[in-house]
Amino acid sequence: MEKPGWFIRALETPWEDRTVTVAEVPIHYLYWEAAPESDRPGLVFVHGNGAHAHWWTFLAPFFLEHYRVAALDLSGAGDSGRRERYTPEQFAAEVMAVAEDAGFGNDTVVVGHSFGGYITLKTGLLYRERLAGVVLVDSAVRPPDFKWERDPRRSPIKPKRIYETFEEALGRFRLMPPQDCKNDYLLDYIGRHSLTQIENGWTWKFDPHMYRDFPLGKDWPEIYKDLALPSAAMFGELSHDWENITRDEIIAFMRQQRPNMPHFDLLNAHHHVLLDQPLAFASSVKQQMENWQAQGVFARK
Repeated sequence: MEKPGWFIRALETPWEDRTVTVAEVPIHYLYWEAAPESDRPGLVFVHGNGAHAHWWTFLAPFFLEHYRVAALDLSGAGDSGRRERYTPEQFAAEVMAVAEDAGFGNDTVVVGHSFGGYITLKTGLLYRERLAGVVLVDSAVRPPDFKWERDPRRSPIKPKRIYETFEEALGRFRLMPPQDCKNDYLLDYIGRHSLTQIENGWTWKFDPHMYRDFPLGKDWPEIYKDLALPSAAMFGELSHDWENITRDEIIAFMRQQRPNMPHFDLLNAHHHVLLDQPLAFASSVKQQMENWQAQGVFARK
């Protein structure tokens, strides 16, 4: 598979592996320094279901001219530790602990993809005085009367299998929810960072019990509507429909709740927009950050 020059250059950009302890659990994150100036705004990336910090490795360098950047592994994911029970409040505390450990100030923006968008909203609710804004990436805010087809507490992650070899495991890497992705080099990269070796073979890094009794979705619409922070949302043009509700209905509801909130549609992108259209995704987030900069959002902080 041919890797484009921008991807090669992005991975050549140095980053640091760091760890901060949150409620007795080590939280791993990646950190990129923007420039000698230490007062630039911070940008924290939050991954989705079953994902990890390295979903952002090839995107972070696009922001380093104006921002300092961190991407974390939530507890139960990537190279972070595990918990007996996971909650939105605990995840939000992890996001802010990473921002503080990285030295970010009150002008920090949090960007969350999919499930990470919900954690981003929760972080904005609980720590709004310490943030400048939030960006939701293909995160569906369902109406309060939405009827779940399945129990929302049931884990969307399947039980983990064990494979004899790394190559066999990597060959079984799939996106969830399923979709086509033409950028094989990105799938190969994040797949390699999704695996860990155990005593009898190779398996996925995520904790399959992460969503056991996880209270997902009930307060999402209220948080979204009332969040007192500059916010933006983007969706893939080809993103999937959710249980009992279509993509268009989701977007219409979100726009009705916050008509002045910027919404982006990324063309030729499915749910995993940062893999389908990585350059357009980076450009869209940068544009929104520049808009906020021009509006004085960061200066007010």
